[in-house]
Amino acid sequence: MKYFFCILLALLFISCSATKKVPSGSYLLNKVKIDTDTKGISESDLKPYLRQKPNSSMFIFGKVKLHAYNIPRNDSSWLNRQFLKFGEPPVLYSDRLTGLSMEQIRLKLANKGYLNAKVDTVVVKKDRKANVTYKVTGNEPYLVRSFKDSIYPVDSTIYRILDMRRRLAVVKEGDIFDQEMLEKGRIAITSELRNSGYFNFSKEDIYFLADTTVGNHQVDLTLGLNSPADSPLHSRYRFGEVIVNNGVSSTILQDSTLHYLLDTVQFRNIKVVQERNEFMLPQAIYYNTFIRPRRIYSDQLVERTYSSLNRLGSVSQTAITLTPVVVNDTNFINANISIFPGNMHFMQFGIDGTNSAGDLGIAADATYEHKNILKGGETFRVKLNGAYEFIAASDSASLIDKSYYEYGVEAFLSIPQLLLPWVMKQLRDQPSASTEFSLGANFQNRSEYLRQFFNLSSRLQWSRRRWQVNNVVEPIDITYVRMPWMSDKFRNAYMNDSINPILKASYEEQMIVRTAYNVTYTNVSSGRLPPRIPFHARAGVEVAGYLPRLLTAMGATRRNQSDREMLLGIPYAEYLKADFDFAPTYRWDDRNTLAGHFALGVAYPYGNSIVLPFEKRYYGGGANSVRGWSTRTLGPGTYNNDSLGYDFANKTGDIKLDMSLEYRRKLTTLFELAGFIDVGNVWTVKDYRSQPGGYFTWNSFYKELAAAYGLGLRLDLNFLLVRVDLGMKAHNPALPEGERWSLFTPHFRRDFAFHFAIGYPF
Repeated sequence: MKYFFCILLALLFISCSATKKVPSGSYLLNKVKIDTDTKGISESDLKPYLRQKPNSSMFIFGKVKLHAYNIPRNDSSWLNRQFLKFGEPPVLYSDRLTGLSMEQIRLKLANKGYLNAKVDTVVVKKDRKANVTYKVTGNEPYLVRSFKDSIYPVDSTIYRILDMRRRLAVVKEGDIFDQEMLEKGRIAITSELRNSGYFNFSKEDIYFLADTTVGNHQVDLTLGLNSPADSPLHSRYRFGEVIVNNGVSSTILQDSTLHYLLDTVQFRNIKVVQERNEFMLPQAIYYNTFIRPRRIYSDQLVERTYSSLNRLGSVSQTAITLTPVVVNDTNFINANISIFPGNMHFMQFGIDGTNSAGDLGIAADATYEHKNILKGGETFRVKLNGAYEFIAASDSASLIDKSYYEYGVEAFLSIPQLLLPWVMKQLRDQPSASTEFSLGANFQNRSEYLRQFFNLSSRLQWSRRRWQVNNVVEPIDITYVRMPWMSDKFRNAYMNDSINPILKASYEEQMIVRTAYNVTYTNVSSGRLPPRIPFHARAGVEVAGYLPRLLTAMGATRRNQSDREMLLGIPYAEYLKADFDFAPTYRWDDRNTLAGHFALGVAYPYGNSIVLPFEKRYYGGGANSVRGWSTRTLGPGTYNNDSLGYDFANKTGDIKLDMSLEYRRKLTTLFELAGFIDVGNVWTVKDYRSQPGGYFTWNSFYKELAAAYGLGLRLDLNFLLVRVDLGMKAHNPALPEGERWSLFTPHFRRDFAFHFAIGYPF
């Protein structure tokens, strides 16, 4: 019945005339097109300057809102009012707005260097509809013949700053006379100077002189600096007195008779005003306040202070008042910083439906958080979690109608500064810095086994270069894995040396003691213009086992039955692992984007490990990998053995390669369509007998790359992006040679994969 209603509604929309409510003598603005011959300026670049656009249109369905508006004849009923509220009234063609659009397009072209551009319109009126075409003739653009500056005679200090930071080269000879690029240059120069002590500097202090009479479509440009009205030079400032109101209530601040309730504490070189019962420790305030006496004034330091204080969960709001003063002919900026307490306690309960490789389940968690437990902005969190999942079988002999559940607890403490030895003191003063500790336990109960995890970890994190570089160091991370019970079927299939020795070693009781470092870089910077091709890159390395190796070397070495060395009676893992990830994005315009992704990971077990721990191995397929495969169903190499049912344990490797290209097109403000091509696989670094075909070799790996293509739909809710991807296998290395390509002969049931995820894949 519901499908019948949807079809009926669709037919009703289609059958409803788009011009039903267009007044007599008027025309519905049906289509608008811009034909331009200008290089580097496309139709999509000029569309924002149109002063009249047609009614909105949805992909496939057309002008749904216009049709909805046309359905009711009046607003006499509730249903009619809903149609009118959802719909859009018809956009009527206007000669005046078309003329304004022509002028706005011409001004845009003039700003881009096409000073002699011409814009004409062709209007075709038929059946009470108007189609408008803007004919743009750019003619020859003006080019920069010469470019110089006249700043040094006005202020040599400013000249040296800009010259050293390479801000004077706004344009070069031969460039198009692009006034928008000149404006961006003014903004960049202003930002540089305001971050170099010039508190009162504005972009109006910078100007360009353009001489367009020097030749045929040529311009001579001069960059100049205005002198201040009240002094020969622009004033440069340093921060002076810094006072922080440490959560003091406005009642006490405004009533001088209550000031006896306040204490003033001097910490390093800042003053902290607080009540007897302090809100935050002065040292915590200091390490999150980058406005310090004697530092050269910088907008960045003010922004960094706002960001660092506001990111503390205990702070609800930060206010900074800056006051210029002159002391003994020296310019200072006094700062008064007020931090206001927020809610210290937080409780959260969550329940989610899960879909892991086609297995449906439910997960729940409960979290308690204290956001200022030690009065230093520390976050203490305790989280309880549990999950239940129904496992589907891949064949009739497998684990049909079995279930999987897990539960765990984690305690977490985050301190908003770097806790480092005194020899590394210079690293403490970094933005967005934190030191984190966590302790947790997790229990996984499958029909095949009961597995237990105990974890103790530490983590240091800080940012640099306007948050473009993020560093994460994990000095010590200890994970203890044990399996107190397993089924006979699992024991015979995976824990038998004669059948699967590598997975036996992977699933045995062991300790993982690791150290890791990860760095992430993006060329997108706050306070600066976005780059033409934004990207982010991540590189990481981790090493496990060196500390147990050192400790066992100091005493007598003990070995277990598998001839593995033990620490405290527990065998430990040894491996090296490195990862690299690169994701650029190219945006043609506000609707069309091309995104790329390259990811490579390599791990190598050595010494006390013949195979990586299962949790550290790579897997292929899934919503963020090769989307023609479900999670943990791809690879390694040409490996294909489903005789064991859901062969998740063997579908892992030590090398991973992922490459993707995705075209994204905005349909509306809510919906986005994507088309993608994914290539990749995982391999093993050793020729394991239980994973035939999984071994990586240079002369054959490229033949074993899996390939997939597909379509995706995204729902952009601003705060959340919901993604659905439909992937099809194009090249399946698990099939026999000669049968691997299915691009033109797809087998839907075998080759199709559905993915539901949150956020972009890269």
